[in-house]
Amino acid sequence: MKGLVFALFAALLLVPAATASPAAAPQRIVSLSPTATEDLFAIGAGRQVVAVDDQSDYPANAPKTKLSGYTPNAEAIAGYRPDLVVISNDANGLVSALHRLHIPVLLQPAANNLPGAYAEIAQLGSATGHVAAAKRLIASMRARIDGVVGSLPKAAKGLSVYHELEPDYYSVTSKTFIGQIYSLLGLHDIADAAPKAGSGYPQLSAEYIVSANPDLIVLADSVCCGQSPAKVAKRPGWQHISAVEHGDIVAVNDDIASRWGPRVVDFVKIVAAKLRAAANR
Repeated sequence: MKGLVFALFAALLLVPAATASPAAAPQRIVSLSPTATEDLFAIGAGRQVVAVDDQSDYPANAPKTKLSGYTPNAEAIAGYRPDLVVISNDANGLVSALHRLHIPVLLQPAANNLPGAYAEIAQLGSATGHVAAAKRLIASMRARIDGVVGSLPKAAKGLSVYHELEPDYYSVTSKTFIGQIYSLLGLHDIADAAPKAGSGYPQLSAEYIVSANPDLIVLADSVCCGQSPAKVAKRPGWQHISAVEHGDIVAVNDDIASRWGPRVVDFVKIVAAKLRAAANR
């Protein structure tokens, strides 16, 4: 939590005090963070957004451009005459480069948990003049997630999950944002006991996964890598995994499973629906 607080405090330092005032709300925002893009539109700041990066594919009406959040170019960004640029990392020394061009920057790193995600939404609300809308969104997300978690049957608690990032078995532990969601749902993450689990994103082996025998498999590589429950069921040796035997495999849109914005509610609902089916079997 200390790291999160420091990161958010540091981010606030990057934005001039005037930017946070509704009277001086930015009107030409550039977002180089897909999550921030979703947040901005969800709090009603979409009309103030003039450009988003090439990975910001939601909502559909976001002004997508060829700007890159991975290899950002300060001059290309400046071409949109922004009065605020929102980023998730300081790639290529972007913060310093934009400061030299006198362009305000808001750095919002990947959230570690739901409180961190809520804090970033609130921060965007303050920076763009949509404080009340941001508060409403946070309250709605919190209430909907709490409702889903509270509705789960007791039998769903304590089940194990394997979250697949890529077909070469990269996964997540409970220390990550998505791992925290699984903990909230009462799931045990099989990656927690894996070698190199300390990284938060260990690469597992097929043998390890089969041995762990997860009750639920969540595929976050269905779009990028074409993975599906049918393909997983055909993997050698996987037919006796509990999740495979009972059909408890769910493919989730890669973006929904990797971002920490408003659609995390959708992720929670999707996983919870499969958990209910497993618990009621």
